[in-house]
Amino acid sequence: MKTINQPNSRNSLPFLTFFMLAFLLMNVSCSTSESDLNSEDFLQADAKTSVTGEPELFLSGFMGASGSAIGPGGDLFVTEGATGEISRIDLKTGEVSTFASGLPQSVIGIGGVNDLVFLGETAYAIVTLVGPQFGTSDVVGIYRIDGPDSFTIIADLGEYALANPPETDFFVEMGVHYSIEVFRGGFLVADGHHNRVLYITKHGEISTLKEFGNIVPTGLEVSGDDIYMAEAGPVPHEPEDGKIVRFSPSSEVIQLAEGARLMVDVEFGRGRTLFALSQGIWDGVMEGSPAEPDTGSLLIVNEDGTLSPVAENLDRPTSMEIVQNRAYIVSLAGEIWTIDNIASQPFGK
Repeated sequence: MKTINQPNSRNSLPFLTFFMLAFLLMNVSCSTSESDLNSEDFLQADAKTSVTGEPELFLSGFMGASGSAIGPGGDLFVTEGATGEISRIDLKTGEVSTFASGLPQSVIGIGGVNDLVFLGETAYAIVTLVGPQFGTSDVVGIYRIDGPDSFTIIADLGEYALANPPETDFFVEMGVHYSIEVFRGGFLVADGHHNRVLYITKHGEISTLKEFGNIVPTGLEVSGDDIYMAEAGPVPHEPEDGKIVRFSPSSEVIQLAEGARLMVDVEFGRGRTLFALSQGIWDGVMEGSPAEPDTGSLLIVNEDGTLSPVAENLDRPTSMEIVQNRAYIVSLAGEIWTIDNIASQPFGK
């Protein structure tokens, strides 16, 4: 069993301040265009009613936490790039255990095992920012978790990137893979540096599903054939560049909402209420540095294309999961926060 700090024992990890260097590796000067606001095919509660949440610290002490997923038994799984591990959290008891270890670790303070998803009972994780360019022999790709300390590489995303460079400018040859989601029996992977979403079959065949200008794709959500995506936008991460969009393999990109800085995730809650996660105000120290502490927010996507806050003053969140009417927020500081009653009536408490 892992030793994890309980609430009120915040444990900031100095190397985590380098996490958002990933955005340096993602951001280059390009432009893109999208269609007009359109929110058909998804419903939500009226976010303009009084929907507020008070974040509560659930657990802390995770090493390089970034991506997350809900897996078998309703447990929460969190990737820890600094240690090459995936932790499993029993949401009923708060007990934390090591689900998988021995995966590639971050070598520059970011990357390594970065996100995961479950296809049936089996976990699949993405590993990024490793390989020859960073002085390691690790593979940038999708890793199937076969056991507590064993895995199989099913798709070499790094080799695909080398053989199929993007149309936008880049300098990390193998890309920066931010998130993974199940889609059509295979997987979607958002590459924030190469500005595209990849489709990978369960057997490892890779193709480019959608290519963009410099919009920095981050978090993904899927509903049927529709793909929902968060866009962080290029530096300086202005509010108008933080967007939630929707598309399918055969459709154009439809903008659903804009207006929050450094968008990093998007998830459905109760009643198909759509939520967005903003990391906050870029600190401006250098390209790729993180948001200012305590400037992040959880937001509801409104039908008119606006965003309404559910909870504010979050400390540099990176991903979220929603269970019933509670959000679990993973942060740069290695913490997991909960926010209750995130959707209003009739879908909330």
